[in-house]
Amino acid sequence: MDEPAVEREVRSRFPEGAVQRVVFMRYGDDPAIEPGRVGIRLVIDPAKPVEGGPDALAAFHHVHEDAIRKLAGDLPKLLPEHSRLEFSDGDKSLFMIGFGGPDERPGELTPVMARLAPTDLETLDTLITAGIATSRADAVRWALARIRERPAYGQLSQRVREINELKAQF
Repeated sequence: MDEPAVEREVRSRFPEGAVQRVVFMRYGDDPAIEPGRVGIRLVIDPAKPVEGGPDALAAFHHVHEDAIRKLAGDLPKLLPEHSRLEFSDGDKSLFMIGFGGPDERPGELTPVMARLAPTDLETLDTLITAGIATSRADAVRWALARIRERPAYGQLSQRVREINELKAQF
């Protein structure tokens, strides 16, 4: 589905005027967007009164929670390359990130948050662009697998087991 069609579909999920703008973000527009992925930002009117609380963004989320949940579930079909759904009042944002790839089964992998420097992001994104990995998470898993292949890692693992055995004796 092309962007104008996705935008029409997204807007149709909310009452007329509830969403001011739909912004499609690509790699380079936001550091959270990976190569080949698309983020969607729905900008709401912070001054528009919405029942549910004093904070317009939280109130919007509360009032439209069912529509937001359904949209998040439908986005993989509407825009398979999406990776982020964000709601913004122009000042603050609430967002949901699509975790996991299509071939990943829930429960097999543990989400881990890491703060990376620009050079680290560039390294991961190079692995994606080169086709070695499909996402930053996949690139990190690839790099860890290369570390495990090194003989020194086997020796290090053995030493850690020995240290743990010594600790247990105290």
